[in-house]
Amino acid sequence: MLKKLVPRQSVKTIYDIDADHLWGFGIRGIITDLDNTLVGARDPQATPELIEWLKRVQQLGFKVVIVSNNNHGRVSAFAKPLGIPFIHRAKKPANVSFHKAMQLLGTNARQTAVIGDQMLTDVLGGNRMGLYTILVQPISIGDEGFFTKINRRIEKLALSMMKK
Repeated sequence: MLKKLVPRQSVKTIYDIDADHLWGFGIRGIITDLDNTLVGARDPQATPELIEWLKRVQQLGFKVVIVSNNNHGRVSAFAKPLGIPFIHRAKKPANVSFHKAMQLLGTNARQTAVIGDQMLTDVLGGNRMGLYTILVQPISIGDEGFFTKINRRIEKLALSMMKK
């Protein structure tokens, strides 16, 4: 079970992801979390830097979809101005939202990467589906909700068990 919590790649931020390498590896679709992955959990809009990053990966040929456990209002208000499809209340790590996202992307598991800040939702869900998982450090831990804070404690415990 602990192996499913280990991402294929860990980076500080999405800006540290080598998109050319992903493309060369055969990745064509990106499923990304929203809160604390793309922006802080309380940031309502994309930053100029994020907009540029999204343009770059799309120019390379990647398709992008946002998959978030957050509510429709939050995810819609963020994704619609960017023209990015989204899935809200995804119930990650459940498989259903990952399947739905791949249908939106037109990709299969070998062609799809998942980017997120949580091992228990993004990495576990992606690994269970055989996707290429990338863990980023959370942008703003102080803005996280109750359940995310619980997940972080479980992640710490899992990391300490993996080190032993």
